[in-house]
Amino acid sequence: MIAGNKAAARFSLFIIAISSWTALMLQLYIMVNNTPGNGMTTWQAVARFFIFFTILTNLLVALYAAVRLLLPSSRLGILFSKPSFSAAVALYILIVGLVYNIILRKEWNPQGMQKIADELLHVIVPLLFVVYWFLFAAKDLQWKHSFYWLLYPAVYLAYALFRGATENFYPYPFIDVNRLGYGPVFRNATGMLLAFVLLGLLFVFTAKRLQQKDN
Repeated sequence: MIAGNKAAARFSLFIIAISSWTALMLQLYIMVNNTPGNGMTTWQAVARFFIFFTILTNLLVALYAAVRLLLPSSRLGILFSKPSFSAAVALYILIVGLVYNIILRKEWNPQGMQKIADELLHVIVPLLFVVYWFLFAAKDLQWKHSFYWLLYPAVYLAYALFRGATENFYPYPFIDVNRLGYGPVFRNATGMLLAFVLLGLLFVFTAKRLQQKDN
C-alpha cells in the first residue's frame, strides 16, 4: 500500500474506532440508565447488553479498528490484518445494517440518545467499515471462506437461544421461541445463515474482481 493510501486507511480506522466505541458506550449507558424503570439491576443490564448480535459485532469492529491502529504488529494485529478476517468483519457488520434497516427498523421508533445510538450501530459503523474494506483491506479471498464465516453466526445463534431459554428473553423477534416456537425459529435461522453464505460469496466475488482490476 502506498504512503497516501496507508495514511487514508489509518484515518478511516480512526473514524471507525471513534464511531464504534462511542456507539457502544452510549448504548451501554442508555441500558444501565434505564434500569430503574425496567426492573433490572445494573449487572443484569450489562449482561443483557451482551446478548445482541448488533452489540457483539460492533464490538468486534471496535476491537479490529483499535488493534489495527495501536497494535498492528501484535499477534492479534497480524490476525486482524488477514484478508479473510477483514472480510468476515465487513460481512458481519453489513448483516447488522441490513437486518436492522430491512426488518427491525419498523418495529420501534427510538428517540433522543437512543436514536443516535441506533443510527451509529446500524448505519454509520456498518457503512464506514464496508467502505474501509472495499477501499483499503487486502482482497486475497477464496470461495471456501464464505462457508468458514458461518462459524460466528452459528455460535451466536446457539448462544442467543441458550440465554433466551435460561433468561426468558430473546434479543430478536425472528428467534423468539416463546412467540414462534422452535420450528419457525430454526427456519428463520436457516434463512439467515443462507443470507450469510450468499453475501459471503458476493464478498469473495467482489474481492476477486478487484484483484483482477489491480493486476
